[in-house]
Amino acid sequence: MDYSPGITEFKMATHYPKRRSLIKRARKFGFRARMRTKLGRKMVNRKRSAGRSVNVRSSF
Repeated sequence: MDYSPGITEFKMATHYPKRRSLIKRARKFGFRARMRTKLGRKMVNRKRSAGRSVNVRSSF
């Protein structure tokens, strides 16, 4: 193929999702983090009243 000057070909790099630590995630968004604040407790009670159970991971 004939390319005009100034035009380069490039490949898109494969994107991998961030590999976050499960411990950090639990500390930030987990049940105990929710229960630590007034708004978090309010949210947990709202979810419970909607019929959701509290999901806790047994191991990391």
